[in-house]
Amino acid sequence: MDEHLIKTVNKLQDAFSTVGVHNPVDLPQIVVIGSQSSGKSSVLENIVGRDFLPRGTGIVTRRPLILQLINRPATETPKSDDEGASKGEENPNEWGEFLHLPGKKFYNFDEIREEIINDTEKKTGKNLGISPLPINLRVFSPNVLTLTLVDLPGLTKVPVGDQPKDIERQIREMILTYINKPNAIILAVTAANTDLANSDGLKLARELDPDGARTIGVLTKVDLMDKGTDVIDILAGRVIPLRLGYVPVVNRGQKDIQSKRSISSALENERNFFENHVSYQSKAQYCGTPFLARKLNMLLMHHIKVTLPEIKSKIAGTLAKYRSELEQLGDPMTDAAGQAANATLSIITEFCSDFRGALEGQAADLSTHELSGGARISFVFHEIFSNGVKAINPLEHVQDADIRMMLYNSSGSSPSLFVATSAFESIVRKQIKRLEDPCLKCASMTYDELVRIVNQLLNKPSFRRFPQLRDQFSTVVITFLKNAMIPTNKLVQDMVAMEQCYINTAHPDFINGQRAIAIVNDRMHPPKPNQPVPNGRPSMSANERSLDEDMNLPKDSGFFGSFWQSNKKKRQATMEAPPAVLKASGTLSEREQQETEVIKLLIQSYFNIVKRTTIDMIPKAIMLKLVDFAKQGLQRELLKELYNPEAMEDLMKESEATVARRNECRKMIDALKKADNIVSSV
Repeated sequence: MDEHLIKTVNKLQDAFSTVGVHNPVDLPQIVVIGSQSSGKSSVLENIVGRDFLPRGTGIVTRRPLILQLINRPATETPKSDDEGASKGEENPNEWGEFLHLPGKKFYNFDEIREEIINDTEKKTGKNLGISPLPINLRVFSPNVLTLTLVDLPGLTKVPVGDQPKDIERQIREMILTYINKPNAIILAVTAANTDLANSDGLKLARELDPDGARTIGVLTKVDLMDKGTDVIDILAGRVIPLRLGYVPVVNRGQKDIQSKRSISSALENERNFFENHVSYQSKAQYCGTPFLARKLNMLLMHHIKVTLPEIKSKIAGTLAKYRSELEQLGDPMTDAAGQAANATLSIITEFCSDFRGALEGQAADLSTHELSGGARISFVFHEIFSNGVKAINPLEHVQDADIRMMLYNSSGSSPSLFVATSAFESIVRKQIKRLEDPCLKCASMTYDELVRIVNQLLNKPSFRRFPQLRDQFSTVVITFLKNAMIPTNKLVQDMVAMEQCYINTAHPDFINGQRAIAIVNDRMHPPKPNQPVPNGRPSMSANERSLDEDMNLPKDSGFFGSFWQSNKKKRQATMEAPPAVLKASGTLSEREQQETEVIKLLIQSYFNIVKRTTIDMIPKAIMLKLVDFAKQGLQRELLKELYNPEAMEDLMKESEATVARRNECRKMIDALKKADNIVSSV
C-alpha cells in the first residue's frame, strides 16, 4: 500500500509533465542538490544499481532529471548474472522508459545514457547551457526500492567553454524553483573530505530550510578522508544539525568507473568498509547506499501520506480555476457568421451594461481601495471644479486706477451724480468671462473619466480574446464621446455667456447700491467712540452741509481734479489744450475712493452669486449633454457601427494569445482531471 502511494505521485508527475514545465500542484519529491564534484551521479547510480548517467568534466547534468524508480518482481531469469547486468548488459527484468518516447523500453542502460545526452542537446544545444525543461525517466527493476528523485545540475562558480556568463545564477535559480516548494525533501550531497561549512548544497538548503526540517545530508567520499578523521561528529549532529540526519556512503572512484567496475562490486566494497572501519562498525547498519535508499523510501512515503489531503484539495481548486478561465475564453468560432453575430451582440450589451453600472455605482466589482467610475466624476464636480471656482478672486486684475478710469468714461460728457451702473456691469462681465476656462476644464476632466472607464472595460477577457474588435470598440466609443463634447462645450460656453449677457441686479442676494454706499461710508468714516448714533449717522441741514463742504473743499478740487496735477497757475491760466492721451494720475480723491470701493463691493457681491450658480449649473449641463447622453446613446452607436455582417468575421478573429491560452487551459484541465482520478482512487 505504501509503495502504491509513491506510484500515485509518479502518475501525477507524468500527468503534469505533458503540459510543460509549470506544475500547478506542489508534489512530494526528493530533490538532489550538490556541487559538481560532490558525487551526486555516483549516489544515484548506486541507488539504481546501474551505470546510466552521463559522465565527463564540467556540467554534465544540464536539465532536471525526474527519476522514478519502480520496484517490480522478477518475471524472467536473466541471461547474465547481476555483475554482467551492472556493466550495461541487458536484463529482461530491468528497463527504462522516457516520457517523451512513450512505449519504447530501453533494456540497455548505455542507450539510456545516450538518450539523456541527445535529448538534452536538443533543448540546450552543445554549448553546455542549461534548460529548466525536465527529462522524465522511469526505471523498472526488482533491485530498486520504489522512489522518486529529481537530479539537478551541480552548483558551479566559474563558467567554462561556451557556457553563459551567468551560469551560476541560472543554476541557482533553477535549484531554488524546486527546493523552495514546501513539499520537497532536499537531498544535499557533500564530499566528506571537504569542510562541511563550505558545502554549496547545504548552504543553499539552509536558505530555504533554516531549521533543517526537510533536508537530509549525504556524505560521499568517506573512504578518502585523512587517516584518523571521520564523520562521527557530523552524524551525531554536532556540526550542522539536520532533523533527518546524515547518511555516509562510499562511491566508486574515477579509476573504478574507467575500469568498468560493477556497481554490485562497489556496493559490496562499501558494506565491507563500514563494517570493518573502527569508527563506523558499530553503526554500519545506518551507513551505505542500501540504508540511504530505504530511508528515502520511508521518508517519501511518510511525506506523501501527510500531504495527500492537501494535494487533493489543491488539484480540485486548480481544476475549478482553469475551468472558469476556459469558460471565459469561450469556445472557438466554428460557425463563423452566426457565432460572430451573437458574440458581437453579447459583447456590446455587456459593455454598455457595465458602462452604465460603473457610472451609477452598480458595478459588479466595487473597489474598496480607490474611487472609480461615477464616484470620480462626482469628485471632479464637487471637489476640483467647485473649489477651483470658489478660489477665483473676483477683484483679480482689477486695479483701483482702472475702476476710476471706467467711472469717468462711463459718465460720458455729463459728470455722474451716483455710482455708474454701466461701469459696474462692464467690469463684472469681464470677471464672469474668467469662469469659462474652469467650466471647460470641468467638461474635459469629465470626458477623461469616461475614457478611463471605457479603457478599464476594454481590458476585460472578452476584448483580449478579440483584439480587432477591441480596437474598433475603442475607436467608435472615443469618437462618440468626442462628438458629444462639441454640444457639451457649446452649452457650457453659452451658460457663461448667459451670465455675462444679463446682469440681474434685482437678485435677492445682491447687495444694492444704496446698501453698498452705506457700508463704504461706515468703513471710511467710522463713528467716534463717544458719539451717539441713534438712527445711523447724525443728520445735518442742507445749509450746514454746504457750509461744511465749502470750508473743507481743496482749492484744486473739481470733477477732473485728479487728472490735472499741476499747481502752476500760469499753465492753468493759459488754458492749454488737453494732451492726445489723457490718463488719470495722482492719488484718488475721497469721492473717487468712495466710488471705487462701492464698485468693488458690488462686483464681489454679484460675482459670488454667479459663482454659486456656476458651481450648481455647469455639472448639470455636463451630465445632460455628455454623461447621460453617453449612457443612453452608446449602445445604439455601437450597434450601428459594429453590427455589420460583412466586417464581423474580421472583427471577431481571435488573437494568437487567446488560442494558445485556450489550448494550455485544455491541456491543464486534462492533466488535472487525470490527477483528480488518480488521487480519488487512493
